[in-house]
Amino acid sequence: MPARSYLRRAASLREEAFIEQHGAIGHVVAGLDGGRQSLRINREESPLSSLARLKESGGPFLPEDALAAGERLFADFTRGQLQLRITASWEPRHASRARGARGGMPDLTDSAIAARVAVNRALDVMGPELAGVALDVCCFMKGLETVERERQWPVRSAKLMLRTALMALSRRYNPPMPARRRRVEHWGAEGYRPELYS
Repeated sequence: MPARSYLRRAASLREEAFIEQHGAIGHVVAGLDGGRQSLRINREESPLSSLARLKESGGPFLPEDALAAGERLFADFTRGQLQLRITASWEPRHASRARGARGGMPDLTDSAIAARVAVNRALDVMGPELAGVALDVCCFMKGLETVERERQWPVRSAKLMLRTALMALSRRYNPPMPARRRRVEHWGAEGYRPELYS
């Protein structure tokens, strides 16, 4: 095992050799600021990484679309700067802000505001019954057992609720293609002409 770790680090010539050695680095394409960009992610760091390995009746417990929806919710949550700050802020104070006043929407960038709007829309799509578990697991990185204990849910129910929430959210991000409408035909006698109303 130590030899394999050493070889993975030696094969990586980048500065992030330690991350390459200990993580499961992958690439995803995400929409950022109106364009699409390829991003490197550590799949082991994802809050959904343990659920991605679960199997159910031969297939994955969470479909790829549901996993991508959870990752996108987390990315929007992070970009929207919605994480609670638990350390001191060393940012200089803005002169326009009154002493002791908190920063608000005027202090955010356009991309952060757009990300907050995206998070709010995602929560609306999931509804109040499902949005809480998706926020807890995907954004606040709580474990399923913790969610069940805090919400006083039965054992192993949080993963089902989370799957339902993420599948609903994936339909919002990737709406199904509408079914082709069949042409309406009219049965009539030969020489029939429809009446046109003006």
